[in-house]
Amino acid sequence: MTGPFLLLHAADNVLVARRAAPEGTEVALDSGAVRLTRTVPLAHKIARHAIAPGDTILKYGLPIGTATEAIAPGDHVHVHNIRSNYTPTHALQDADGVSAGVAQ
Repeated sequence: MTGPFLLLHAADNVLVARRAAPEGTEVALDSGAVRLTRTVPLAHKIARHAIAPGDTILKYGLPIGTATEAIAPGDHVHVHNIRSNYTPTHALQDADGVSAGVAQ
């Protein structure tokens, strides 16, 4: 794929910027061409198609977050309009794979 955006997986609903894409850049999407309404930094995402509030954001074919508002095709997708689905863990292990604080 050429151009400033890359589709990482066929199931993704976002495209990833291969380089910074300035406001006004025309991007070809499945639904037709759109012009960016804001600059999209390197490695940031844009919507491949319309995404409704509550929809899962897919990158690499995997869920990375949930839309918190409607996102139009070509809109910047980032922390201002999605929430992360990341669940931190606090299990610590030493180099031998033993969990810290666990009696043996």
